[in-house]
Amino acid sequence: MTSSVPSIAVYGASGHTGQFVVQEALRRGLRVVAVGRSAARLAALFPSGVECRVAALDDPAALVQAFAGCGVVIHCAGPFMDTATPVAQAALQAGAHYIDVTAEQPSAQATFADLQAPAVAAGRVVVPAAGFYGGLADLLASALAAPGPIDEITVAMGLDRWWPTEGTRLTGERNKAQRQVVQGGRLVPLVPAADVPDWTFAAPLATYAMVELPFSETITLARHLQADTIRSLINRSALADIRDASTPPPTAVDGSGRSAQRFELVVRLVQNGVVRTAGVRGQDIYAVTAPLVLEAAQRLMALSFQRSGALALGEAVDPADTLRALNGQALEVFGDVQIA
Repeated sequence: MTSSVPSIAVYGASGHTGQFVVQEALRRGLRVVAVGRSAARLAALFPSGVECRVAALDDPAALVQAFAGCGVVIHCAGPFMDTATPVAQAALQAGAHYIDVTAEQPSAQATFADLQAPAVAAGRVVVPAAGFYGGLADLLASALAAPGPIDEITVAMGLDRWWPTEGTRLTGERNKAQRQVVQGGRLVPLVPAADVPDWTFAAPLATYAMVELPFSETITLARHLQADTIRSLINRSALADIRDASTPPPTAVDGSGRSAQRFELVVRLVQNGVVRTAGVRGQDIYAVTAPLVLEAAQRLMALSFQRSGALALGEAVDPADTLRALNGQALEVFGDVQIA
């Protein structure tokens, strides 16, 4: 990389997911700026070759200065209901694209509603929910879908365990909004079904009892795909983990810092009576977010965009090509999506 290539800023770099993103950027040979609220914590975490900048959420000028010279800002510090807007606004003012990793439906909705016009005015792209929750399902569904109306999209997530980070717990305490699904082509409040069928995932996962629990993918999919019905399922045992206050946070089991957690995320799409299914599987939902958002960031900086505004991940980048780039490295892609 030459010095003329813009840096990628990571806000919330000292957090659990943020650290994965910084390390993945370094692994890819990218210029990265670690941004957070504590100079001491940033200095303790990152080597001398990583530029660190300090900016608080309530200091718009400091945020803009922290993002100066950066092509993309990747935002990893939730709860995003509180943090997404100031960070995204500062990114646009600094002339950067913006990507976040929110799993929160209200945050993704607010980003689409409030930042479309500022992003167009800045000639930049704003992408909410580009992490494990939101981003992966959006890429898979976008790669499976043909143009035109879609009958149904079902997202099924299986986690053998869910060891929540401190940020995940804080978000759960903060986010009490009514969850939404898509029925009849419209976002409506979730009314949990009593008869959700079990779902069989590949080993080392198993057949799990499931519960309907939509995350940010419902909002991103509804943003750009014409689906009559969108629903998301997760296994009850994973949900029990996160609801148990005694469940510990993730513990690293390898040199990359990943936990032993295994996941599988499947999208089943019904269109014109044809059922297509594709999915991804891998290790550690927090760690896999890093290659996902950095692949998106590199594509945003490399392409000469004819569009600007607030976009879902599957419309901001080529979904099948992005999955192809991730396959065999960060995760395994399978099913009815052309990645060969």
